[in-house]
Amino acid sequence: MSASVTDPHATAPEPPPGPLILTADDALAEQLTRLCAAAGAEPRLLSGAPPPARLWEDAPLVLVGDDLAEQCAGLARRPGVLLLGLDLDDGEIWVRAVRLGAEHVLFLPDAQPWLLDRIADATEGVGPPALTVAVLGGRGGAGASTLACALAVCAARAGHRTMLIDGDPLGGGLDVLLGAEQADGLRWPDLAASRGRISGAELAGALPEPHRLSALSWDRSDTLAIPAEAMRSVLAAARRRGGLVVLDLPRQLDAAAAQALEQTDTGLLVVPAELRALAAADRVAAAVRMRLADLRAVVRTPGPSGLTAADVAHGLRLRLAGELAPEPGLALDVERGTPPGLRERGPLARFCGRFLTEAMPPVVAA
Repeated sequence: MSASVTDPHATAPEPPPGPLILTADDALAEQLTRLCAAAGAEPRLLSGAPPPARLWEDAPLVLVGDDLAEQCAGLARRPGVLLLGLDLDDGEIWVRAVRLGAEHVLFLPDAQPWLLDRIADATEGVGPPALTVAVLGGRGGAGASTLACALAVCAARAGHRTMLIDGDPLGGGLDVLLGAEQADGLRWPDLAASRGRISGAELAGALPEPHRLSALSWDRSDTLAIPAEAMRSVLAAARRRGGLVVLDLPRQLDAAAAQALEQTDTGLLVVPAELRALAAADRVAAAVRMRLADLRAVVRTPGPSGLTAADVAHGLRLRLAGELAPEPGLALDVERGTPPGLRERGPLARFCGRFLTEAMPPVVAA
C-alpha cells in the first residue's frame, strides 16, 4: 500500500504522466485505474486497440489487458509492456505475451504490490538511486551534525539534487543549523505514520527547502522516535530521486537508525584526535560495521596528545576519509543562522568539496 505526503501549505502539483491502459474489461480497468491513483499517477485509458502509435511509444508504462492482446500484437516492440491476464488457467496467454513483446504476465490481485511499485517507478522516471551518506559522531559533540549539514549545503551549491535527513531526535534539529526553524514544510512527526511506498517527488515538495536542498528534521514536540518502517519508506523515496541523501544519525542506534544504515552506501564517523574519543568511537564503529561495510573516519585535528588523523583511522581500523581543521567563526555563524559549509573557503567546505568530487558524478549543465 502506498502512502501519501501532504503539506497543507503547498499547492497540489499536476499529476505526472501515467501509464497507458488498454482494455475493454471494465473490472480490470477499474483495478488498474485504482492502482495508478495509489501510485500518484494519472493513466490514459483506451478501450479499443490498437492505440495511436504516439501514445504507445511515449507512455512510461503500457498495461495491456489480455482481451486486447491480439489487437496490439502488431505494434512496435518497446520496453515496459505488461500483459494483464484474466484467466489463471489459460496457458495460451504466454504465447500471446511473446507476440505482444510483453516483459511480464501478471494476474490481479496477487501481483498488485509488485505492479504498484512498477507503476510508481515508471511515473517517477526512476534512474540511479541517490548516493546515501550517513554521518555519525564517534563521541558526543564530535561535530557529526555540523558535517552532515555542511555536506548537504555544499552538494546543493554544486548543483546536486540533495536531501538532508535528521535521524537524531536528540540532536537539537538540523533545521536550526540551517537557519530554517520557522520554514514551512513537514517534519518527522508528520511522517511517523508513513508506511509502504511514498512518492519521492511528493516528499521533496512537502519539505522545507533552505539553501536549495530538501531538509527533513524534527519539530519542537515531544516526539522522540519514529518507527523503523517510517524511516524505511521515507529513505527509499528519497533515494529514488537520485542525487545525494545525507543522514545525520545518533551514536546509539535506535531501530530507525539501524534501518537507515541498511540503505546507506557510505558512513562517515567524525572523531576528534583524542584518546578518549578514539575509545568511544571504536564502540560506535563496531555497531555500525554490523550493518554497513563502507565506514570511514573523518578526524578533527589537531588533538591535545599529538595523535594524527592517520593514527586515529588506523586505531579504528577504518579508511581515512580526511581530516577537519578548526573553522574560525563557525560557532558564531550557527548562532546567527548561517549553516555550516556556507563559507566556500573554510575547512568544512574544502573537505566536502573533495569528498563530493570523489563520490559523485559531475553535474552536467542543461
